[in-house]
Parts: sequence; structure tokens; C-alpha cells
Amino acid sequence: MIIKLKKKNIVFRNPSITALDAKMVPLDHVLTNLFQLIAANGATIKLGKIKGKHTVDSLKGYMVALERQGLISGVSENMEAVEDWIRANLVSMVYRGNVVKEKVSSLRPMHLMSYRIQNRAINRDYNASDQIFMMLKESPEVLKGLYSYMSKGWDKDTNRIIESNQLDVDTVGILLLSKNISEKKTAKSEIDDTKPLLKHQTEIFNDDVRRLLVYQDLLPRTVFMEYLRILIGFHLSLYEMKLISLLPRMREQGTTQIADDWSMVIDMTEDLDSGVSAYAVADMERLTNMLNRYFKATFEINVIQNRLKNKNVDASVEACLHFLKYDLDRSDSWYERDIDDIINEVGNDEETVSAIKEMLQFFDDDDYFGKYIHLLENTSGGSNYQYKYHLQCLDKLTMKNSESMLTASGVRSRRHPRRGAMGSKLLETIVQLLVLKEDGKGSYTSNSLSIEELAKKIRQRYGLIINGIDEPRFANADVQAHAAFKENMDAFRNKLRQIGFYSDLSDACILQKIRPRYKIDD
Repeated sequence: MIIKLKKKNIVFRNPSITALDAKMVPLDHVLTNLFQLIAANGATIKLGKIKGKHTVDSLKGYMVALERQGLISGVSENMEAVEDWIRANLVSMVYRGNVVKEKVSSLRPMHLMSYRIQNRAINRDYNASDQIFMMLKESPEVLKGLYSYMSKGWDKDTNRIIESNQLDVDTVGILLLSKNISEKKTAKSEIDDTKPLLKHQTEIFNDDVRRLLVYQDLLPRTVFMEYLRILIGFHLSLYEMKLISLLPRMREQGTTQIADDWSMVIDMTEDLDSGVSAYAVADMERLTNMLNRYFKATFEINVIQNRLKNKNVDASVEACLHFLKYDLDRSDSWYERDIDDIINEVGNDEETVSAIKEMLQFFDDDDYFGKYIHLLENTSGGSNYQYKYHLQCLDKLTMKNSESMLTASGVRSRRHPRRGAMGSKLLETIVQLLVLKEDGKGSYTSNSLSIEELAKKIRQRYGLIINGIDEPRFANADVQAHAAFKENMDAFRNKLRQIGFYSDLSDACILQKIRPRYKIDD
């Protein structure tokens, strides 16, 4: 039985673990809200009030006002073309194409100032931008580089556009629309002093953004922003998948200092019945089977964190894990009072009270901690609720079944469950980053890679397995497994050829190289 409680009495999200609230997170919303955090250095911003909500019609009205100010011309004579431009190039929408339900969420995340026009109730990102900003803060030079690139063409002090030949017409349109919206900084957000739990994953993300910034003068702005969007979804999904796998082990060992040995087989074939798909499906099933252990570990950390805060002592995740491992008193009356609070809240429902007593009958009488955690897992915001939304969140972050996907599945098919996969756009983004070689002094040069070198780099950097023959867990692999991974590598090669990074110049392996698209010298 699921115990129904008020939301304030059942809190799962913990920014010390991850700021993200597991829901269906649109990545365009993440970018827009991230730009706001970057612009205000982590503070929240109160935007000037408008009458009603931003709509396509209201944006057309802004265009007419700009024409009256002499900033643009030709709007009144070409209103249909202006509307088409706004819809196609300037705004992000929910339910796009549905004439009844479609609504403007914000301006397209093409410039730092895009956040100024948004309908906040629609443009929710469930704190995903908080998580990304928290990670970016760990590398101030990367954060500064992003700010510098994304604010090009805009003088924030004078609130006007700076003439720049680096701005395309769509970005200029976005800046013109947002220039007259006032704003005011308010309090810092809850993540101001919070550090990411997975430090190594944070370093990889920041290094990827650093590498992307190397291309800022070579890529069109639309391409750069698309790469950034893909990177954010990719790293958010990796972060969440690693948390699901590693947090229960941290709980068992009583420390955050554990080896990051997470890995996942990736199917490159786009064939739901390929030989390697069975291994990719098995890895995804292993991850989803860890979810309930992850939920329990999170509830335990949350409860202990509140207990330590009440004692006015260190309540970091590291301190909580140590306490759970070595100092936990399961008979502490603190947890007994928490159980009583739950029973009192549902006290008028005799059926629920009876179900609670039945639910706790197999625990030791004085194991109040165990009983309380079990109740939290079975509340309206507990494990069943979290399981559903975590799967939806991962599907959204991994851009499932799209050209940027990290996971794939059959559409409404139990025969083809979720599995790791890699779309051509995600592969293109990764290759652009990995063909760069650092000289140890902060500079990068482009260099060629063999197919095998690229597959190894992807495995070492992201934990994604394309050729599993050298993996310890496949040490005793049979002929079928060898054939499956050979098929996967062939598909990997073909996909690289399709996106223009590879061509067969010779049968000699030494000449089969990934060629950088852009020549970058030190």
C-alpha cells in the first residue's frame, strides 16, 4: 500500500547529491535557465512584469514597437513573414504544431540574453540548470569562457547591441526582442555553496566544455549551441546514471571516495536485434535494477543529514555516509518521533494506520531508523513514484531514439527494451572534442586518430563500451560475443564515414584515420 502524505513531509531531491529533480526535462529549458544563472553568477533574476504571457502575437507587437523606434524596418508590411520567422527561428515552444495547446516557453537559447523573454511556468527545467551551473563553478575559467562567448554582441552596462559581424540575423533578432525587458537580481540560489558529489565526472564535463570553446571562432553559432545542448544532456545523463550505480556503494563503504568503474555497452548498429544489443540491454537492466537501492540510499542520507543539522555538526554527504556506516543508532527516539508524525498525519484513516503496522511488523521493535526509511520508501513520493519519473528523466536527458541519443528502445515494444546507443549527432560532438590534443599548457591542437584509438578514448573518458573484447568482464567471451563486438565496430566505422570524419583510403589499418574537420594549430 502507498501511504499518501503531504509533499512537505516527503522530500527526495537533495542538492548535495544532485540538484536535478527527476522529471521530463526539456534541454532547451535547461539552456535558457542556465544562461540566467551564468548572467547573474548564480543569483536568481526577477524579470520586468508584462501584461499576460509572452505569445507569438505579443512578440509581433514587440517587433512593431522596435520598428517605431527606428531599430528595424519592414515589419508592418510583412507581418506574415515576421510571424514565420518568430515561430521557426526565434522561440522555443511546447506542443509545437498543435494549434490548441502550443505555447511559447522562451526565446531560443542562442544568446546569453535569451532568458529575458520566457514564461517561467512553462519554461521549467526541474533544477537541471542548477546542477550544470554547480559543475561549471568548479572551473572558473570555463565559466568565464562560456560567458564571454554567449554574451558576444551585447553590452550589459548600456543595455544595447554592439555591432559585430559574428552575430547572425537570428541572434540579433533575439537581442532586439529582449533589450527592453528590465531585470533585477535577487537572492542567491540554494546551490551557491554546494559542491558536485561526483568530482571526476565534473572535471570531464568542464574539460569537454573547454574543448568546445576551442571551436568558438570556427563554428557557426547555431552549430556551437547545438553541440553545447547535446553536451549538457549527455553529461547530465552520465552524471545521473553514475549516481544510481555509485551512491549505494558509497553507502555500503561509508565514503564518497570510491573507484568510478561505471561502464555501459553502447550499440552502434541501429539494429534492435543486433548481436551486441543483448549486452547493451543487459547493462541498462542492471542500471534500472539499481534504482531502488539508490532511492533507499538517498532517503537514508536525507534523514541523517537532518539529524546532523539538528546536532549542529558537519552534515555533508561524506559525514552522513560515515555516520551511517559507523555511528548509526537505529533505536534513536528521533526516528521514532518521525514515525509518529507519519501515523498522526494519517491518523483518521484506520485502514492506512493498519497497513503501516502490518508493513513494519517484521522489523525489530527498536529499529526505528529501519522502520522510518521503509515508510519513506512506501509513501506517495517514495520509490514507486521516483522509479517512474527517473526512467522518464533518463529518457529525456539521453535524448532517446533521436539523432543525439545515448539510449534507444523499440517504440511500445517489450521485445526491444532500453539499451545504450549513440546517435550520429552525439558521435559527431564527441569526435570534435576528442580529436583535440592538449599540450599540457592549456592549448590544443587537432590530430588524427585511428578507429580503435577513438573507441578506447570514448571508453576511458565516458565509460561507454563499443568494443568490449578487451574488457575484463568479457575475458571469457565466446565466439558469439566476438562476432557481436566486431559487428559493432563495423557499424561504428560506418557511422563515422556517414558524418564525414572517415574515409577508406587504404586497406592498411595504419592509414584508416579519423580526420579532424577543423585544422587547429598550437
